[in-house]
Amino acid sequence: MRADATRTRLQAVRDALRSHYGKPRNEPHRAPLDELVLTVLSQNTNDRNRDVAYERLQDRFPDWAAVARAPVAEIEEAIRPGGISKVKAGRIKAMLGAIEAERGSLDLRFLAEAPREQALGFLEGLPGVGRKTAACVQLFSFDRPELPVDTHVYRVASRLGLIRPRASFKEAHDVLLAATEAEDVYEVHVNLIRHGRRICTARAPACPECPLLELCPYGKRAVRRRR
Repeated sequence: MRADATRTRLQAVRDALRSHYGKPRNEPHRAPLDELVLTVLSQNTNDRNRDVAYERLQDRFPDWAAVARAPVAEIEEAIRPGGISKVKAGRIKAMLGAIEAERGSLDLRFLAEAPREQALGFLEGLPGVGRKTAACVQLFSFDRPELPVDTHVYRVASRLGLIRPRASFKEAHDVLLAATEAEDVYEVHVNLIRHGRRICTARAPACPECPLLELCPYGKRAVRRRR
C-alpha cells in the first residue's frame, strides 16, 4: 500500500476507534527510568503481574541506584511475580549499569530534548531494549511522538492491511509512525491495543461486531466464511 493510502486508511481507523472507545489523552510523567524498567517487566506477561513485580521492586529497594548495586538474585526475587524473572533481573541490572557507564548517573531527563535519533539510539543501545521499549519511554515519559508496536498493535494493523504480511516489527514501527499525525500517536497506540484486547483478539476475533469491519480485509473474509 502506498504511503498516502496508508495514511488515509489509518485516519479512518483512528476515527472509527475514537467513536467506539473515545479519545484517550496522554499525561506524560517525565520519569523515563521508571518507564524503562516497567516496560522491561511487561515483557511476556500481563499488566497485573507486571505491576505487582514493579511494586515489589520499589518496596524492596529505596531507589534505582540500589537496584543497580544489588545482586541479580535479589532483583530476581523481587520481580518473580512478573514471570521469567531471572532473565528480566539480568536485563534490568545490565541496563542500569550501562546507563551509569554511559551517562555517569541514572538521570535520563536528557531524553526529553535530545534529537530523536540520538534518543532512540541511546535507548536501543541498552541491554535488552528494543524499538518498542524505546518508543514507550519517549511517548509515556515525554509525549514525544513515537508509536510503540506490541503484539496487539501489530496484529490489528496487519489484519487491517496497514502493514504488509510478515513485516518486521521495525518496519511496522516505521510504517505506522509515518502514517500517523504526531498529535494522534498516543490515541492510535492506545486504541489499537484496546481493540486488540477486546475485539480483534488473536483467537476467535469478534469480526461481525467490529467497528472496523468495513475497513478490514481480514474481517470481511472471516465474516464471509461464517455465512
